[in-house]
Amino acid sequence: MKRLPVVGVMGSGSKRYEDRASRVGVWIARSGYHPLTGGGPGVMGAVTEAFVSVSPRAGLAVGILPADVASSRDRAPPGYPNRWIELVIQTHLSKRGVQGENKFSRNHLNALSSDAIIIFPGSSGTVSEARLAVLYDRPCVAYFVNGDQMPGLPASIPVESTFDAVQGFIRNALNS
Repeated sequence: MKRLPVVGVMGSGSKRYEDRASRVGVWIARSGYHPLTGGGPGVMGAVTEAFVSVSPRAGLAVGILPADVASSRDRAPPGYPNRWIELVIQTHLSKRGVQGENKFSRNHLNALSSDAIIIFPGSSGTVSEARLAVLYDRPCVAYFVNGDQMPGLPASIPVESTFDAVQGFIRNALNS
């Protein structure tokens, strides 16, 4: 059995960027890849919702969940996993308090578990995932349009404004 590539999709936990994220999710499904997200709402939800709407498909929607530090039972915070996540990877790693590039952040798992990564606009957590993608030498492309910006995005990450360019980057990265 051949291992399917994993395409990490990182971005806002509050904004869905519906048109772009849906197109990416459907393309990942039709390409025979697994999508990997942080398992929450926003871009993560939009991508996985679109992904699971495709039938037939080979991959599973993977979510690497944070722990809710307010809970003593190491459960994910409210909104995690989103209802489209098919393979839940529960971690003890916090969403709050220990974030970013700290060695106890789940963002390391998101970057390390991805064969290639698509970055959508987001906040500090997304910036740290982009930085970790560079640190761990993961092929990574930012999908920004209409003046999207994300202060702190590493300069070495190419920014593309079209779906075709993002798709071409990921295909090339996975076939090399």
